[in-house]
Amino acid sequence: MLIMSMLILPLPPFALDLFFTFNIALSLMVLLVSMFTLRALDFAAFPAVLLFTTLLRLALNVASTRVVLMEGHNGGAAAGKVIEAFGQFLVGGNFAVGLVVFLILVVINFMVITKGAGRIAEVGARFMLDAMPGKQMAIDADLNAGLIGEEEARKRRSEVAQEADFYGSMDGASKFVRGDAVAGLVIMAVNVIGGLLIGTMQHGLSFGEAAHTYTLLTIGDGLVAQIPALVISTAAGVTVSRVNTDQDVGQQMIEQLLTNPRVLYLAAGVMGLLGLVPGMPNLVFLMFTAILAGAAWWMGRRRDDQMVREQLETDTPAYREVPEASWDDVELIDTLGLEVGHRLIPLVDQRQQGELLARIKSVRKKFAKDIGFLPPVVHIRDDLELAPNTYVISLKGAEVGRGEAFPGKWLAINPGQVSGELKGVVTEEPAFGLPAVWIEKEQREQAQVYGFTVVDAGTVVATHFNHLLHRHCAEMLGRQEVQQLLDKLSGDNKSLVEEVVPKTVSLTTFQRILQNLLDEEVPIRDLRTILDTLADQSDQGERMGDVHELTARVRLALGRVLVHQWFPGNSELRVIGLNSQLEQVLTQALESGGALEPGLADTLMAQAAAALERHETAGDPPVLVVRHNLRPLLAHFLRRRLRQLTVLSQAEIPDDRTMKMTNLIGDRLGATG
Repeated sequence: MLIMSMLILPLPPFALDLFFTFNIALSLMVLLVSMFTLRALDFAAFPAVLLFTTLLRLALNVASTRVVLMEGHNGGAAAGKVIEAFGQFLVGGNFAVGLVVFLILVVINFMVITKGAGRIAEVGARFMLDAMPGKQMAIDADLNAGLIGEEEARKRRSEVAQEADFYGSMDGASKFVRGDAVAGLVIMAVNVIGGLLIGTMQHGLSFGEAAHTYTLLTIGDGLVAQIPALVISTAAGVTVSRVNTDQDVGQQMIEQLLTNPRVLYLAAGVMGLLGLVPGMPNLVFLMFTAILAGAAWWMGRRRDDQMVREQLETDTPAYREVPEASWDDVELIDTLGLEVGHRLIPLVDQRQQGELLARIKSVRKKFAKDIGFLPPVVHIRDDLELAPNTYVISLKGAEVGRGEAFPGKWLAINPGQVSGELKGVVTEEPAFGLPAVWIEKEQREQAQVYGFTVVDAGTVVATHFNHLLHRHCAEMLGRQEVQQLLDKLSGDNKSLVEEVVPKTVSLTTFQRILQNLLDEEVPIRDLRTILDTLADQSDQGERMGDVHELTARVRLALGRVLVHQWFPGNSELRVIGLNSQLEQVLTQALESGGALEPGLADTLMAQAAAALERHETAGDPPVLVVRHNLRPLLAHFLRRRLRQLTVLSQAEIPDDRTMKMTNLIGDRLGATG
C-alpha cells in the first residue's frame, strides 16, 4: 500500500527525504544480514526482500521525478535535501562529473555484480536440482540405518527442497535488479529531456540554466537510488556465492586470508621492492611494507605462544607418587567397546561438536525398538596404539569389527549404478563391503550427481556399529537382560510369566531359546507369544529339555512375523527351494545322524551360493524354504558362509500366503546327489 501510494500521490520534499534515507538504511541492513548469516537458507526471505526493495526504489524514482519536474525551477532544494546533497556535495555541483559517476555505478551494478550473482544463482539452482536424488538417497540411508528418526528425515528433506527453491528464486529475483538498472538509465534520460523542455517552455529559463538545474537534480536523484541498488546487489552476490560453514563471511575472509604469516612476509617483500623503484610513491609503499611485516611477525609470535601453551598443558610431571594398588584398579571387560585412533577423537568428543555419540544412542534406541531388548552401553576410549584413522569395535573384549574413517571427508559408496568416477582414496564400505571412495567435501555434490551414496565419517562408523550390533545380538543377550524383559512383561502378564519361568523352563533354558531366535535374526519383541507357546508345550506333556525343539515350536508360532519380515503385505512369496532328490538325500543323512558327505556338502554350498546370487539379482529377498525337519540342519550349515540367507520351514508359512519357488538348489548335483 505504501508503494502504491508513492506511485499515485504527490509527496512533499520532506517525505522524499525520509523515504530515501529509509531506503539507504534498509539496503545496509540487508547487506549486513547477508554477511552475518551462516547458511543461505538462514536468509530464505531474501528473494522477496529483493523484489520489494526494487519496487521501493522504482516508486521513489517515480515520486522524485514528479517533484523534480514540477518544482525543479525553484532551485536545488525543491526536490528535498537528500537529492540536493547527492547532486551538489558528492559530485561538486558538476553535472558532467555526476553523469559519469552515475553511469559507472549503473555499469558496475548491471554488468558486474548483478550479472555475476544471477549466474551463480542459475548454476547453483541447476546443481541443486541435479543433486536432489543423491541427497534424498543419503537421507533414506541414514533413516534405514537408524541414525535419524522420521522427524529428522522430514526436516532434512524439507531443507533440500527449500535450498533448491531458494536458488531458483534468486535466479529469478536477480532479473529485478538488472531491470532496475535499465529503468534508472531510462528515468535519467526522461528527467533530463523533460526538465529541459519544462524549464525552457513553461518557466522561461534559459537553456543553460535549465540544463544545469534539472541535470543536477536528475543526477542526484539517480545517485540516491543507484547507491542502495548497488548495496542490495552486493548482498545478493554475497548470499549466493557463500560456502556454508559454521562461520559468517567476515570470519571466513579474515581467518583464511590472515592465517599464514609467510603470505604476509612475501606480500611485504613485494611491496618493499616496488617501494624502492624510482618514481613510485615510495613513502606509501614502504609504509604498507612495514604494516604487513609487523602483522606477520605478530601472527607468528602468537602462533608460537599458542603451541608452547598447548605443549605445556599436555606435558606430564616427570615424577609423581604412585599410589598403592586397590580394587579400583581392577577393570572388568566391557560388553560393547569402541576404540578410536587419535584423529577420530573429534567424532566422539562433545566439546568439539562430535556427532557420533548421539548417533550411537539413536542406533541403540532403534535396535531396542526393532529387536526387542536394550543392548549394553557402548564404552568409547581413544587408543594411541591404533593407526590415527582406525577404529575397532569389540564385544566382550574381543574385536568383531575394524575400519577407517577420515573426519572432514565424505565416503562415496557405489550402490552398483553410477555414471562417473571420483578421485580420492579407494576403499570398501566397512559394513557391507561395497566399493567406495573417500572424497573431499567439495566433491560431495558431484558424487551425488553421479549416483553415489555420500555419507560423512560419523555415519560410516555408526552404520558399521549398527550392522555388527544386529549380527552379534545373540551374544549380547545375557541373564540380566532376560530377567529385565520378564520383569517388564510381568506388569501386565504376571501370571503367564510365573507359570512358564521358572516352573516350566528354567531362566537359562529360556535365555538359550531367545538366543537361538536372535542368532537367526528373529525379533523377540512378541515375548507374550513365546511364553504362550512354551506354556502350551508344557500343557501337552511335551519334553521341555530340548532347547532346539522348543525353539522350532516357538518359530512355528511366530511364523507370520517371520514371513512379514521379508514379504510385507499380501505379496507373493518368491523364494528359493530344494530339488526333491536332494531333499531325500538330506532326509536320509538326518536320520542317520545328521552328517553330510564332504563332497555333497561342498557342492551343496556352492549351488546354494549360486542360487542365492541369481535370486538377489532378480530383486527377490534371500529366503530359502525347506521341509520342517530339514530347517535346523540347513540353517546351521548354510548360514556359516551365507550370513544373508534366511532359512524358513514350510510349516512356518501361513496358510493364506501363496509361494513360488523361483530358484532350486540341487538341479546340478548329478551323481553326487
